[in-house]
Amino acid sequence: MKTKKLDLLEMSLEDMIKAFEELGFEAYRARQVYKWLYSGQLDFEEMSNLPKDMRKILTDNFINGGLTVTNRLVSKIDGTRKYLFELSDGNIIESVLMKYHYGYSVCLSTQVGCRMGCTFCASAPLGLVRNLTVGEMLGQILSILNDIGERIGHVVLMGIGEPFDNYDNVLAFLRRISREDTLNISYRKMTVSTCGIVPRILDFADEGIPVNLSVSLHAPNDGIRQQTMPVARRWSFDELIQACIKYSEITSRRVTYEYALIKNVNDAKEHAKILADRLKGTLCHVNLIPVNTVEGTNFDKSSKQRIKEFKHVLEKSKIPVTVRRELGSDIMAACGQLRRNTLIDNGKV
Repeated sequence: MKTKKLDLLEMSLEDMIKAFEELGFEAYRARQVYKWLYSGQLDFEEMSNLPKDMRKILTDNFINGGLTVTNRLVSKIDGTRKYLFELSDGNIIESVLMKYHYGYSVCLSTQVGCRMGCTFCASAPLGLVRNLTVGEMLGQILSILNDIGERIGHVVLMGIGEPFDNYDNVLAFLRRISREDTLNISYRKMTVSTCGIVPRILDFADEGIPVNLSVSLHAPNDGIRQQTMPVARRWSFDELIQACIKYSEITSRRVTYEYALIKNVNDAKEHAKILADRLKGTLCHVNLIPVNTVEGTNFDKSSKQRIKEFKHVLEKSKIPVTVRRELGSDIMAACGQLRRNTLIDNGKV
């Protein structure tokens, strides 16, 4: 029976040293490989300061995340890059690299699929396959780092999956990339997005890491939210907002509320007024998102005029608000679109 290879990206430096010593290599060799990995080089054959025979032994015994880039799309509009990865078990996920004035930000997946069932999401109809490991999350950002050869300073867990449904691995990943000897990314430059799992928001507040929290709100009340987001049937709008207020109090970080504007569903001025009343006096920011059209749904994007009017109502109530800039619209950069289309093309849906 073939022995399963160990994933070096799952290991701390100390664990890696032990694994190398068991194969007869000195500790400094593990440190060399560790340095290569967190510079973005995941191919043992490209680690030029290692002996050739050692590279073969490492290849026979270990993987580094186990991801293979099977497709990479680059937007002709704004340079946004979308990556499709195949995992070691054949499942596929995707990541997006975006360039802003402050540098590169990467949007990563945390699960293969998602079980939250939000009706406007491209991943929802496909369901949850499994959680990603710490190594698979690291493999995404390190593969992208190797591709661009430039520092990635911001990380957003807003790709496929619900991060708080993979809580322990997500937390371990965030702690790992914050280390000075890995990617040295500040917690304040990390964002975790959730559809609103209230107990996990409260748990996360107590972890002692000032990570930015982004909440998929998408409605001003329970009635509309329950129509589009099954999670809202478990925790009410008020419970969610109270958990977010608690998060801000403990971490001193403002909460961003993502609000996808859907034509004739949640985009009226009256909806904006209700939302403003619910958020008034809280440490927050509202990010309005012109909803992406997803095959199989009846949702359409709000008009530019409706978006403008909605934004104006919030501004009048002194609620900080922006309209998200659409990036990579020509390469299916909306979360889950490329994976969904690939699975359909391969006859797996």
